Amino acid sequence: MSRRSMMAAAAAMSVQLSAEAAAGHDAIAGLIERAREKNAAFMRGDMDRWLQLVRIAPDFTLMQPFGGPASRGFDASPKRLTDLSRYFREGETELEVSQTYASDSLIVLVMVERQRAEVGGLAAQDWSLRVTEVYRKDGTDWQLVHRHADPLVRRITLQQAAMLARGWLEEK
Repeated sequence: MSRRSMMAAAAAMSVQLSAEAAAGHDAIAGLIERAREKNAAFMRGDMDRWLQLVRIAPDFTLMQPFGGPASRGFDASPKRLTDLSRYFREGETELEVSQTYASDSLIVLVMVERQRAEVGGLAAQDWSLRVTEVYRKDGTDWQLVHRHADPLVRRITLQQAAMLARGWLEEK
């Protein structure tokens, strides 16, 4: 192979890699924008809009901010969506993306959801969460396969972490 042929092949590979990188960047940007919109809809209790924006995989896992074991799958029945729309009300959100990771088939978003809302009948308050979402490519779209959220946006002490780990809210 001549030097000229090797240079042409290297240039072609560079263009291909750049196109793949651009496609990956576009996919990440699209999922971030979708995450902004779906989280805002969820915290407003607008489950119809939320359901239009999210694609949940059949093998979805959720680690809720309230703790407990991971749930599997998602109940999108009208009753469940109505219950959720009553539980989350009047929310306002902002999304801070801390990090993203991407491959051909997976994208991970590491974020802080800054939000204020009425939740579960409580008066409006800060409900900011640290969130990791994992998306898997399904044809031409991306499905949410895992979400982990916790309310530990602010630092806590070792003693507070120990109380949470023991399942106690305060010293006994």
